[in-house]
Amino acid sequence: MTMRRRMAVLAGLMLGGSTLGGAASPLPPVALDLIIGDTLPQHLSDYRFFTDRAATRPNTRVIGYALNTPLFSDYAEKARFLYVPPGTRAGYGAAGALDLPVGSALIKTFAFAADLRAPGNDLRVIETRVLLRRAAGWVALPYVWNADGSDAVLQRSGGRVGVTWLAGDGRRETISYRIPNSNQCKECHALANAIQPIGPKARNLNDGAQLGRLVAAGYIAPAPADTPRLPRWDDDSAPLAARARAYLDVNCGHCHNRAGAASNTGLYLTWDEPDGTATGLGKRPVAAGRGSGGHDFAIEPGHPERSILLYRMRSMEPGVAMPEQGRATVHREAVDMLGRWIAAMPARP
Repeated sequence: MTMRRRMAVLAGLMLGGSTLGGAASPLPPVALDLIIGDTLPQHLSDYRFFTDRAATRPNTRVIGYALNTPLFSDYAEKARFLYVPPGTRAGYGAAGALDLPVGSALIKTFAFAADLRAPGNDLRVIETRVLLRRAAGWVALPYVWNADGSDAVLQRSGGRVGVTWLAGDGRRETISYRIPNSNQCKECHALANAIQPIGPKARNLNDGAQLGRLVAAGYIAPAPADTPRLPRWDDDSAPLAARARAYLDVNCGHCHNRAGAASNTGLYLTWDEPDGTATGLGKRPVAAGRGSGGHDFAIEPGHPERSILLYRMRSMEPGVAMPEQGRATVHREAVDMLGRWIAAMPARP
C-alpha cells in the first residue's frame, strides 16, 4: 500500500469510516503475551493490533472509538483504537474512567493534514502511541512511523519533527512537533503517581450511541443510567458554558484535579468539579509570578483579557504557556470560545 493510499484509509478511520471495527481475521490474534509481558516490542506490528503493517485494518478484539471532545495536539488528526482481551470487559472507575482489565491496550495514531480546511486529505502520519495495561500498571510507549509507512518503530527517546500545514484562514503554519519520550508521557498521564489513560472516560465516549455499541460488542460493562455526556467543545448548538467546561476537563483536568500533578495550585478543572472558586472563578493564583501576566484571577468573570487562564493558553513562552506539554502552537478556536464564555459571565463588583 502506498503512503498516500495509507493516508486515505487512515483518514476514513479518523472520520468515522470504522468507528467499531475488529471483524474476524484469518491472521493470528493480537499478541496478548507482548501486552502483559515485561518486554518492549520494537515494532508496532509485533503486537498484531492490525492485520496489515500499515495499521489500517483492526484485528479481532481491536475496536475503533471516538471522543466527544478530544485533547488538542497541535491540530493533529487522531485515530483511536481499544483492545480488550477475550473473556474480559471494562468496568467503570472513579470519575467515570474506564477500568480496563490487565491485557488491554489503547492505540492512538497521530497524523497531520496538509490543509486544515480539508482535514481528511493528504495526511502525514507521524507516530502511534500505545498504552499497555500490565499487572503492575500502565506502560506508555511511542512508535514512530518510517518513511514508507510500512511500520512504526519504538522510539523511547522521543524526538522532534517539522510539520507544516495551511490553517483555516489559509496561512501557512510550521511547528516543531514533539514526539514525547517515555518519561514525558507520564507528565500528562500521571494520576496519584501512576500512569492512567486520559481520554476514554465514559462521559467522553457517551455520544448517545457509542457506549451502547461498545457494551453490545462485549468490550465494556453496561453503562450506569446516570452516565453524563460531555458535549463537543465546538458544537455551537450546545450551551457555551458546557462546551467550555468540557474543553477544560479534557485539556487541563488531567493535571488540574485533586489528585493530579497540579493539585497544589488549588485550581481544579475537571467536569465534575462544582462551579466556584476552585474552578478558577475569582481565584487568585497560589504563587503569583510571570505566569500570571500581571493579572489577579485565573478567571475574572466578564473580563477574558484579564484572566490568567487565557493569558497562559495564548502564550508559547516556556514557564508561562499552559498546557505545559503536548503543544507547539495556540489552539486559537478554543481560546476564542473560552474568551466568549468568560465575557458572558456577569462581572463581579
